[in-house]
Amino acid sequence: MQVSKTNEDGLTHSFTVTLSAAEIDSRVEAKLIEIRSQVQLKGFRPGKVPMGHLKNTYGKSVLGEVVEKAVTEASAEATREASLVPASQPKIQITKFEDGGDLEFSMVIDTLPPIPPIEPRTISVERLTVEISEADVDSAIDRLAKSSRSFNPRAEGESAQSGDTVLIDFVGTVDGVAFAGGTSTDHNLELGSGQFIPGFEDQLIGAKKGDRRDVNVTFPEEYQAPDLAGKAAVFVVTVKEVSQPAAVELNDEFAKKFGMETMEALREAARGQVSQEYKRISRARLKRALLDELDKKFSFPLPPSLVEAEFEQILGQVRGQMQSEMAGSDAAAPEIDDSDKAEFRSIAERRVRLGLLLAEVGRLNNVQIAQEDLNRAIVEQARRYPGQERQVFEYFNKNAEAVAELRAPLFEEKVVDFILELAEVSERTVTREELMADPDAVADAA
Repeated sequence: MQVSKTNEDGLTHSFTVTLSAAEIDSRVEAKLIEIRSQVQLKGFRPGKVPMGHLKNTYGKSVLGEVVEKAVTEASAEATREASLVPASQPKIQITKFEDGGDLEFSMVIDTLPPIPPIEPRTISVERLTVEISEADVDSAIDRLAKSSRSFNPRAEGESAQSGDTVLIDFVGTVDGVAFAGGTSTDHNLELGSGQFIPGFEDQLIGAKKGDRRDVNVTFPEEYQAPDLAGKAAVFVVTVKEVSQPAAVELNDEFAKKFGMETMEALREAARGQVSQEYKRISRARLKRALLDELDKKFSFPLPPSLVEAEFEQILGQVRGQMQSEMAGSDAAAPEIDDSDKAEFRSIAERRVRLGLLLAEVGRLNNVQIAQEDLNRAIVEQARRYPGQERQVFEYFNKNAEAVAELRAPLFEEKVVDFILELAEVSERTVTREELMADPDAVADAA
């Protein structure tokens, strides 16, 4: 095997690899000898088929297998000889090969960069905490009450109020033409819920059973269906029923609906849930702060293939979301503009950079994922599919790639925990609104 380096551009290395015709012939013959004892051909005893006849019969199929294996082995050997650590699978292209001739192929490898050392003790981050108030518990109880309330039809002739539900039929038109997704029958709508575009629900307040109303609205400029965005529309709405929410008494009987004996017990359970939710969000904000700090502190070259793969994954997710939002519309999904693509590429670079940093911290500090951690993650996945738990367990039992996808976020969380244990973590008490604020919006304001 001959290996010639043709180019080196940062982390990208290019080679030309040549395997001689004699080496290919030797591999083909060795493979034919290997299968000779298994071949059954009419007129020949097992293992006694002449080599020439065997080659005429199976030579081409064996040659394809031999070439594929030779390319894989040669590329791995070339990588080892050059002392390279690949960041991804090499790109291989056969540039020359004829039956009976030399095999030549080009190979492009992106390698991992040297990762600068991370000293967790030099990192300072802030944990946000919230003190749970009685108002927080009241809000949680109110949400439970709202989720469990029933609705009773209003008396004949009574008008719909905000908070009521209306059973409606509607037909929407733009410039007098009905559009896809703009027609529905027996739709149950809670007024004031914000389910429909701005202005729609407001115009049904005061409506009575049997009313027919023209609801005039304008679709938002950023509406997901570009053929409707910013356009004025008229919905002809028929009100078939108006119902008002029944009063909910917050007493021990109410608590029993949620498995608690008393309201006091329900309030304590609600307090615990609020506490867990605050802790979850606080942890997410702390992790985000740590990743932001690492992203600011460290800069190094990134393997182009890893960045490109992450970028394409982001584009695929965005396009999938667009198609989901466009369901029912005849219009094509809008193109992603260059400014958005530039932002997505920046996000891809950040993810790759942080991924390499965390992987190196985990490697140097022997961070491991125990089998019980994986088992818990698989159980959590199974709980998402009631009645199909057995199929979920079988899927992970037979699919190593699926297990690897579970392992990756578990590993990341363990590495983050490892860094946070050593980092300087201060605490700051904030309001609920501050804790819930979008970190990006906070950063932009700062």
